[in-house]
Amino acid sequence: MHYRVRGLGADGAVLVLEIDARDEHDAGEQALSRGLAVLSVRRRSGLMGRLAARRARFPLLLFSQELLALLQSGISLVESIETLAEKEQRPEARKVLDELITRLRQGQALSAVLQQAPEAFPALYVAAVRAAERTGDLPEALSRYIAYQSQVDFVRKKLVAAAIYPALLIGVGLLVTLFLLGYVVPRFSGIYEDMGNNLPWMSRVLLQWGKFIQQYAVEAGIAALAAAALAAHWLSRPQTLQRIGSWLWRVPALGERMRVYQLSRFYRTLGMLLRGGIAIVPAIGMVAGLLESSLRARLDRAAQMVREGLPLSQAMETAGLSTPVALRMLRVGERSGRMGEMMERIAAFHDEEMARWVDWFTRLFEPLLMAFIGVVIGLIVLLLYLPIFELAGTIQ
Repeated sequence: MHYRVRGLGADGAVLVLEIDARDEHDAGEQALSRGLAVLSVRRRSGLMGRLAARRARFPLLLFSQELLALLQSGISLVESIETLAEKEQRPEARKVLDELITRLRQGQALSAVLQQAPEAFPALYVAAVRAAERTGDLPEALSRYIAYQSQVDFVRKKLVAAAIYPALLIGVGLLVTLFLLGYVVPRFSGIYEDMGNNLPWMSRVLLQWGKFIQQYAVEAGIAALAAAALAAHWLSRPQTLQRIGSWLWRVPALGERMRVYQLSRFYRTLGMLLRGGIAIVPAIGMVAGLLESSLRARLDRAAQMVREGLPLSQAMETAGLSTPVALRMLRVGERSGRMGEMMERIAAFHDEEMARWVDWFTRLFEPLLMAFIGVVIGLIVLLLYLPIFELAGTIQ
């Protein structure tokens, strides 16, 4: 869900953030992690809220790619951002870039400037830039973030692409079924009306439906629209989404895949921060918001174990935040001192595993879905023509 959060920034200015969060508490926590003193949190529901949030979203990945290209060409940081501001056509993004330029010319560090625009630059991004300022290697930090975000977007797009074709099948099947029930069946009901009880029982039920649609077409249409609106409102409620999510987590195979997907994103982000020079405990706190609430509680226990001196691999295993592959790679990372690299390898392994599972699932689910839709449509057509078949048999 999208939330509008109003709060005070580090300089005392009132800022308004558009945050995608599970609930109001999560939105407030995300705003606090970005250094904002929260004044109010309001949910933006419905299509208009989502469209407004999309329009206001700053193109962070594109900004990072273009900034990296300019810096590698030998252009200074301020001049690079000025170049990006001059070519920018979107008013919201142009405003953010102009504010960056103004503060950079005042002598502020880039990380401090980015932190004052939390609506555009998340805490993970600011932390990566701050770590790069210590080593003076900003292009390397940008390259690392671009690779991280590109991989995250790739996995997300693959999941979305896998869901498009089944959604189209369901939509087309639903439209064909509604056309048959709302237009074809009422026409047949008039033809078979004189046959009375000589029709098969299922055909009589179908034709009674056709008569009902003929008599109450307007009322039925209004009732269908009202039901669709109520269903959309019900699905837009955070409580409904939480219930659906908790139900999906309890499905044995699907829940495990959702857990592995979240752990993969968690390890990838944590690995990026560790490779940027951020200590393990602060890095864990930064990425906690990526996990579902039950996993987040486990992560808090794991972070406490690490503070008490336990190895990260043991803490993750005890808290239930590892897989057999992740556990072995974490132990290798602890022995070799390349923990950040090992975490990124854990994420890559599980991303490939997820891609294979999604491919297998879609190959299995799509034919089953097509068969189900075909059976429903075929059954309606068969019930319509069954009296004709029986009449033809009687004549013979």
